[in-house]
Amino acid sequence: MPIDLPRPALSLAALETPAAPAAFLQVGPAPTALPGSVGARPADTVLPPRRSPAARDRSPAPVQSAKFSECLAAAEADGDVAMDGAQAWLATLAGPARAEAHECIGVIASRSENWSDAEAAFLAARSDAPADGAYRARMALLAANAALARDGGGAAALTAIDLARGDAGANPAAALAGSIAVDRARALVMLARLPEAKVALSEARSAVPADPTAWLLSATLSRRMGELGTAQAQIERAAALLPIDPEIGLEAGVIAVLSGRDEAARRSWQSVIVAAPGTPIAATAKGYIDQLGPAPTTSVPSR
Repeated sequence: MPIDLPRPALSLAALETPAAPAAFLQVGPAPTALPGSVGARPADTVLPPRRSPAARDRSPAPVQSAKFSECLAAAEADGDVAMDGAQAWLATLAGPARAEAHECIGVIASRSENWSDAEAAFLAARSDAPADGAYRARMALLAANAALARDGGGAAALTAIDLARGDAGANPAAALAGSIAVDRARALVMLARLPEAKVALSEARSAVPADPTAWLLSATLSRRMGELGTAQAQIERAAALLPIDPEIGLEAGVIAVLSGRDEAARRSWQSVIVAAPGTPIAATAKGYIDQLGPAPTTSVPSR
């Protein structure tokens, strides 16, 4: 019976799942053909969610004002109160100083998953920012991620990413170049422009070859394009760079099951459950395991 694997039920928020002290059981060498007994997975409209910019972009952050830090701390305590305070703060500012207030408003809106407001706030932060190409590029990328989190936001995300590319200049820091390329790929996948997304991910791997996210998204896209051998090599590279990661374990299992290696898939998905218990990605892994049915039993020879 074909296996109809659903799309992972993951929020597109910048969610970081804490790593647990358990190693993923990665799948083995890729087979030469896709077995006919395994059904194709429905075409996804998005790549997995990116990690937060802070997790990947290691370029120096701009100096933050005490008021900005206070605004972010307020967002942790009460979003509604923080939004009122941020709006009041913004009303007292003029010129480039407004950028930080807009950025904080974007963060607060993102925390409540008000993606349209977050997108607008980050774009406003970019517009108000002083001539700091890296900061403006980061704000554009945050706007792009907010656009990607809402339905039909692919075109708006791509526009914001193009702004980020222009802001970054001809020779951006490698981490920033990698982030731009990864997010461009995600927007292109949402727009069903897969060959262009493949090129963007190749650029990301060249810019940041040690970034596991670039390799994970490359494996996901290769698998969705039916290139299972390439997907297998890419997910193995991602796992080598980040051995304990639920997203990598989930994708490793999908590649395995579509390649006819059900038990390898079961082990990868079980490792997700162990590493991230009680999370949406663990629930997705359990659903995948349930589709496989009971594990085969091995008979013990009689004496």
